[in-house]
Amino acid sequence: MRKILAALLIGAAAAAGAGAAMAQDGPLRIEIDQGVIEPLPYAVPDFVPETPAASEYAAQIARVIAADLSGTGLFREVPASAHISKVTGFDNPVKYADWKAVNAQALITGAVSVNGNQLAVRFRGHDVFAEKELGTGLQFNGTTDGWRRMAHKVADAVYSRITGESGYFDSRVVYVSESGPKNDRRKRLAVMDYDGANVQYLTNSASIVLAPRFSPSGDRVLYTSYESGFPQIHVLDVGQVQRKVLSSGDGTMSFAPRFAPDGRTIVYSQTQGGNTDLFSMDIQTGAKSRLTSAPSIETAPSFSPDGSQIVFESDRSGSQQLYVMPARGGEARRISFGEGRYGTPVWSPRGDMIAFTKQNKGRFHIGVMRTDGGEERLLTASFLDEGPTWAPNGRVIMFTRESQGSAGRALLYSVDITGRNLKPVKTPDGASDPAWSPLQN
Repeated sequence: MRKILAALLIGAAAAAGAGAAMAQDGPLRIEIDQGVIEPLPYAVPDFVPETPAASEYAAQIARVIAADLSGTGLFREVPASAHISKVTGFDNPVKYADWKAVNAQALITGAVSVNGNQLAVRFRGHDVFAEKELGTGLQFNGTTDGWRRMAHKVADAVYSRITGESGYFDSRVVYVSESGPKNDRRKRLAVMDYDGANVQYLTNSASIVLAPRFSPSGDRVLYTSYESGFPQIHVLDVGQVQRKVLSSGDGTMSFAPRFAPDGRTIVYSQTQGGNTDLFSMDIQTGAKSRLTSAPSIETAPSFSPDGSQIVFESDRSGSQQLYVMPARGGEARRISFGEGRYGTPVWSPRGDMIAFTKQNKGRFHIGVMRTDGGEERLLTASFLDEGPTWAPNGRVIMFTRESQGSAGRALLYSVDITGRNLKPVKTPDGASDPAWSPLQN
């Protein structure tokens, strides 16, 4: 159960569709325990261009902000066609009565100025029913090339103020771009904004690539490549698109890597002598440490946010299940006990939950559970759902969904941790193995 500030003052009762009490000194809290909530109505008129060159950005920035907020399923935009008031100046008084009349409970106003390639965005959030500002008045400065990022930053600030949670819009996703038929699928690494914009390809399609993972700082990506003919771990600098091989040192297969929270250590699977175990490696020195030594397959490791524990999948009990152990190795405890097979566990950035893939009775699911295995909840079901990754605020999960049949293709989807708001993520081609970055600086 999670609490979210889903409305402001007396407007909250209408948003929840319930008889909530009026709050005079702060926002009202609404509990979301079954994933049912009436979205908060808001308005975001086109931002005001304060210089001639700003005209081409003012409306676009407002549209990206609206797409971010409405895309969460927690907000509903009042369309421009319903607006009574027109915002013609950033410092002009707000006609709150006009926004009340169209049932906008929150209002976002802003202004854009451009000087050469430098762009500045000012904005304010307003509580319409209380007729006051929300305290979100800020200015973001950047370049015209980065106008979308600035829109995401505004949306993050508004989202955070209204919900009480950190935002996730100013983030990126690295994934495997897929093209061609199933019997000749070409794969290459790509990175994009969280909403599918600004796609950049990081590798060519000359060899198979799998399971990219961002570093905690968001500047590097780990992934598995078959360039040498068998799986090896590579690390790539996203900005310079330079990479190097993190060799296991003995010609064995290594795969499923993931960074530790310190960014200096990785954990991964290595196969030798017909057995697959977990290892850690210092990526600067190459020093390795063996973490498991069992006659079973251990793979898909993921660190807890504080770096003290690792969750992983193993078939040591006779079927594929989830286990947690200390980050330096040691006794592992099983945490999954439901029907079916569990895999690809990923620790939430909040530290309170683990997302996973579950296969049961011919269906695949994305699910979440507490770190002790309690309160398991399945969020999706389809022919093939797999590979969850968490948004930076731990509120949304992105994953791969593959359709059935010879013409089937893999696409990215996202879903709220309550199971609400399941939707596709736009990509130019087929896509799989997403990994969400932390918020950008």
